Amino acid sequence: MRGKLLPLAGLYLVQGLPYGLQSGLLPVLLRARGLSLTRVGLARALYAPWLFKLVWAPLVDTWGSPRGWLALSTAALGLVCGLLATLPPAGAGGAALPVPVAALLLLLNLAAAVQDVALDMLAVRLLEPAELGPGNTVQVVAYKLGAALASGGLLALLPALSWTLLFLLLAATYWLAAALAWVAPALRKLPVPPPSANPRPSLRLQQDLLAVPGTLWTAGFVLTYKLGEQGASGLFPLLLLDSGISTPELGLWNGVGAVLCSIAGSSLGGVLLARRCAPCPPAPLSFPPLPLLRSVLWFRLGGLTYQTALLFQLNSPRANPVPGTVLRGEGLGSWALLTLTLPGHLLGGLVTTTTFTMMMRCSQLAPSALQATHYSLLATLELLGKLLVGTLAGALADSLGPCLCFSLFLALSATPMLYLGFAPSALA
Repeated sequence: MRGKLLPLAGLYLVQGLPYGLQSGLLPVLLRARGLSLTRVGLARALYAPWLFKLVWAPLVDTWGSPRGWLALSTAALGLVCGLLATLPPAGAGGAALPVPVAALLLLLNLAAAVQDVALDMLAVRLLEPAELGPGNTVQVVAYKLGAALASGGLLALLPALSWTLLFLLLAATYWLAAALAWVAPALRKLPVPPPSANPRPSLRLQQDLLAVPGTLWTAGFVLTYKLGEQGASGLFPLLLLDSGISTPELGLWNGVGAVLCSIAGSSLGGVLLARRCAPCPPAPLSFPPLPLLRSVLWFRLGGLTYQTALLFQLNSPRANPVPGTVLRGEGLGSWALLTLTLPGHLLGGLVTTTTFTMMMRCSQLAPSALQATHYSLLATLELLGKLLVGTLAGALADSLGPCLCFSLFLALSATPMLYLGFAPSALA
């Protein structure tokens, strides 16, 4: 199993770099340059190619080899990063993202989305049912580690790291990863199912995907399970930046520290799921996936409730004379809120690993020729839920204020807990 997990870990790590770059580094830079929360949130529209993975997922399923798609898309990521290294990071007025940089970031997301389809297809076909727990732990942990390196790590090093050097290092990393995807023995031995002689029409393909047991329920869950958490975690660093915390400090605590907590949660989830999925009888401390999700979602709701209550306290007239903002300046309140987010990231990592294991298990119930497309459908819906609330969070905070906005996130976090009561037996 180690021969499978090591190359998957390296490839999922580099897959997390674009997400960390645009979700952690770019919003802080734009906010530091004076952009409103609404405009910072709208920059997430650059993730649009991820929402159209179903367009090319059938091509990856039926044309060529997944190893070839993976190596080609990873090399393309290196090429785009090399081009970004030649462009200035700011426009003439310093008030908006330059159009050429935005266009290349859009291409970066396109290549990363193709890579995601190919890599997920490899994982679905490569991992045995008993390997899903460790495999999805590697997937989530490596992806988050890559995101942490590209967000918190680079934020901490940004004063000493130029834009050109940053993207040259990323380009070299992607080209090394492309070589790994091409020569890894475990990926070269992957069995390829025979191509279908009669490609499915679009309507028939949709019917076949939705007919897979548990698909409709899983689609609804992955679309909603991160709404509140993603909105709070995406907006909160910008409020901390407004409160006076410096960019390097924010990168260290909310970037590296938060992702390390998230990785710890994902690893804990992998341990619990591995014990449950092992061929031998489960250990006394093991948990079935759905009850594990239900328990962790309750803890996550409690943490967000406390965070929202503290935000109300800091935004009260006695604590803050400026209405509609969080506490300004150097203060204990900002640091209390900052450290309060860390347990939430730990629980969020545990939820993510368990959910992705459930997604992959659902996709394995599909015919082999549909597995990559089926998993891409679920992954696209999962991203759509996170992208929707992440894009609108800034506008909600500008219009409603931070307190009412976080109250909405709290209500959204309760939705998946109710939804778990309707889970199908195929995913138990």
